[in-house]
Amino acid sequence: MSAAPSIGKKTVRDVEVAGKRVLLRADLNVPLADGAVADDTRIRESLPTMRYLLDHGALPVVCSHLGRPKGRDESLSLAPVAGRLGNLLDREVLFAGDCVGAPAEEAIRAAAPGQTVLLENLRFHPGEEANDPAFARALASLADLYVDDAFGAAHRAHASTEGVTHYLPAVAGFLMEKEVRYLQTLVTDPPRPFAAVIGGAKVSTKIAAIEHLLPKLDLLLLGGGMANTFLVATGVDVRMSLVEREQVDVARRILDRARGRVDVLLPVDVVSADRFAADASTETTPVTAVPPGYMILDIGPTTVAAYTRALQRAQAVVWNGPMGVFELEPFAAGSAGIARAIAALDATTVVGGGETAQVVASLGLAPRLTHVSTGGGASLEMLEGRQLPGVAALMDA
Repeated sequence: MSAAPSIGKKTVRDVEVAGKRVLLRADLNVPLADGAVADDTRIRESLPTMRYLLDHGALPVVCSHLGRPKGRDESLSLAPVAGRLGNLLDREVLFAGDCVGAPAEEAIRAAAPGQTVLLENLRFHPGEEANDPAFARALASLADLYVDDAFGAAHRAHASTEGVTHYLPAVAGFLMEKEVRYLQTLVTDPPRPFAAVIGGAKVSTKIAAIEHLLPKLDLLLLGGGMANTFLVATGVDVRMSLVEREQVDVARRILDRARGRVDVLLPVDVVSADRFAADASTETTPVTAVPPGYMILDIGPTTVAAYTRALQRAQAVVWNGPMGVFELEPFAAGSAGIARAIAALDATTVVGGGETAQVVASLGLAPRLTHVSTGGGASLEMLEGRQLPGVAALMDA
């Protein structure tokens, strides 16, 4: 992958921030347990941009959503995040009891140099998801400059991701820049041979990404529930397994398009079960010998070995979607095996967000990969070749 290609948008490096109030859209949508942050990965990913602003004399006014509240919901307050953020920054973080109006304005006025302000959950206001201009203007009035570092929300045209850019100069933060750079390079000019490992439950959610990537791919490895639909398209009886019958013709069309140009690998053996449960009766068999009444819930060890061998020749790999129901221990080995295979490569390795990132994190493999995306939906839309509203709205370089 070429060194630091431009993403075509201005970044926080390209503007003067000293003495300015900077509205920083971060993705602090972290899991909470017993009123505390249970996993601070997303907070840590946001730190480089916050530290840059602090080191260059700006006042970061951080905003984020958390969960899907319907109006104000104290169980989804960002207050616990303020405490964790302060610990990680080793600086005081003032928490504003609302993201607009007097509570936000007073917290910003009270902030001393070197401090950070965190605003309350944006989604406590319906104007956030509705991209209401009045709400966007109220947010923008708190600052002199806008920095978007929330790649995980960039595929949504919300007030804090798109609306505010109509009222403030808008640039990308370092995490946004990194995410867009890696994914943009893979979908436009990947190192070759280029492999995609695509899994997850449903073909319908991945069709657009597969079809967009196909002309650039040398290798396509399929797993997860979606592989069942492809197996049916090749004439395999997958018994009681999840299949999207209305997508079988689409799967057949993709296999036809790939023939002679892209090596497509489907599972040759699988782990199946008599029911969807951790204590189910399981069988590991060739894909053509799934017992009657059983459903496929993971790829088998022979498939993991075959996929591992195939990946050896790749110079770039993108992985989106687990190989099985990894949340249940009997069906986690396939995803773990593929994660280890990709982590061992001397190649550009990019993992799409969501469940795939969970697999990698649970195994401690993230440091051995080139990039693990923080945005599930946003990374998938980039693989589909779509322009993200939150990126499009930023100032051109």
